[in-house]
Amino acid sequence: MAECHLSSFSDEMLQGKKIIVGVSGSIAAYKAAYLVRLLVQAGADVRVMLTNGALQFVTPLTFSTLSKNPVHSDFTENKDSGVWVNHVDMALWADLMILAPLTANTLSKMAHGQCDSFFMAVYMSARCPVFFAPAMDHDMFLHGGTTENVEKLISFGHHLLAPGEGELASGLIGQGRMAEPEEIVASVESVLTAQSPLHGKHMLVTAGPTYEAIDPVRFIGNHSTGKMGFALAETLANMGARVSLVCGPTNIVLHHPLIQRVDVTSAKQMLDVCLPLFEEADAAVLAAAVADYMPETVLEQKQKKADENWSLQLVKTPDIALALGSRKREGQCLVGFALETNDELTNAKSKLERKNMDLIVLNSLRDEGAGFGTDTNKITLIWRNNKTREFGLKAKSAVARDIADALVELIHA
Repeated sequence: MAECHLSSFSDEMLQGKKIIVGVSGSIAAYKAAYLVRLLVQAGADVRVMLTNGALQFVTPLTFSTLSKNPVHSDFTENKDSGVWVNHVDMALWADLMILAPLTANTLSKMAHGQCDSFFMAVYMSARCPVFFAPAMDHDMFLHGGTTENVEKLISFGHHLLAPGEGELASGLIGQGRMAEPEEIVASVESVLTAQSPLHGKHMLVTAGPTYEAIDPVRFIGNHSTGKMGFALAETLANMGARVSLVCGPTNIVLHHPLIQRVDVTSAKQMLDVCLPLFEEADAAVLAAAVADYMPETVLEQKQKKADENWSLQLVKTPDIALALGSRKREGQCLVGFALETNDELTNAKSKLERKNMDLIVLNSLRDEGAGFGTDTNKITLIWRNNKTREFGLKAKSAVARDIADALVELIHA
């Protein structure tokens, strides 16, 4: 019987997101603590960085407690440790960055590339979307220098979280209040939803091997680890899709709030789970290495070693790809894999046609670094119109993105 984990889905765009919150030296820094709390409650993994000015208003202990992660404000863990905090690693870790509150001073540094602090080094190393929430006095916000800097950050592709109007720390009333944490979360979710190519889509992914029992001890299987299928499931989830991951025996552990995992052992179990899921899925990616044959009879007791040879009568396992392909409805996409050792293109194209797939991912065991058990893969994508696209050797996470991008093209064609 299949065992099911993570039994519910969530459509919250912030779940599983890796977010840097940058806090600069404004009285509004106290609001950032509530922002971090909201992000964590939404399922995000949050890390906080503080400017030296922010340290005059808030403490690292507050943010480390709320985020459950270390807080950084300098290039070393402390003045005496000499242990370097890698600003590049931190920047590249993030899926997005929220700078709130952002003072006129730090905003100006960002606009002009003045890298004089850990905060600025992380910001300038980031490749992710950046959201910024200015907080300052009304006249400072309306000053020509500030408005020019805001426009410059917007021209960088950053997202302005516009300040609100009200009473300011100076006693004046006007625009300059940092956007409220609830407004920031709603704005970020809105942008991410609009930019997420698979938001609202349901993907079925199979991964790993299947084991076909010979007796209570032995089985027929293969060397698949499930790495490629798991990388695909995570990539599709990060692109906004709900993912049903049906996997054979594997030691891989994956935690993502948009992934529902179902563990199976045999090809028959995998088919039984996939059929109803495929009915409601927008697409399926069949990355599992399903055993082609199984014993005709499964022995109830362990077969003892004897002097004579032992022959097994094998029969075909259920053909999952063929079963799903025959049920594929209009607008539904089916992606398969072909691991070949000879006549690669011919065999892959034949499989694509016979099983009514829209796209097939070809691997060759003759390519070094491809195949089972590696962290890399080398693929060729083949479409029904005979279009092919060959890729070089890449990490499986990068290969997963190439396949996911091709799937997005199919879905939105």
